[in-house]
Amino acid sequence: MKQEMGDTLQIDWRYFPLEQVNAPDESFKLWEKPADYKSRGRISFQAASAASAQGADAFSRFHLALLTLKHEDGKDHGKTATLEEAATEAGLDLERFRRDAADQSAWEQIRADYEHGHDEHGVFGTPTIMFENGQGAYLKLNPKQLPDDPVAFFRDFVDTVRDRPSVIEIKRPSRAA
Repeated sequence: MKQEMGDTLQIDWRYFPLEQVNAPDESFKLWEKPADYKSRGRISFQAASAASAQGADAFSRFHLALLTLKHEDGKDHGKTATLEEAATEAGLDLERFRRDAADQSAWEQIRADYEHGHDEHGVFGTPTIMFENGQGAYLKLNPKQLPDDPVAFFRDFVDTVRDRPSVIEIKRPSRAA
């Protein structure tokens, strides 16, 4: 989409740990947990930060590789092997990636991004798309049935929700499988 839409589309990825927003206790702070705290999210966020440290293009390649491994190959994005496979497929410097992924300093940015999204915009889930006018919308797609024309779909989505704060929720009913 970015290639086709060019400068009309700005993507500014932010960290938003679902483990934090879904915590049953407000005193829970994922960013205050020790490095060995068992969490699929912690390792994934640190891997994303490590990919970002190698540049925006490196992050984009890593992100695409990780989404492909998760949604097409069914691999667990909370496992080191999957994250390293994505880094390798993205052409990242694997040794640097491993070193940077072990660095806990990313948690300050993760905390700041979470608080900004949650406290200032009311974000509750991912992906939430924020527009330049301050409006935002959560959008969930079936990764196995993506739109045939993603750019046209995205433009329709923007036209439907960006300037219409009266549109609060669009959700399809589903039958039990």
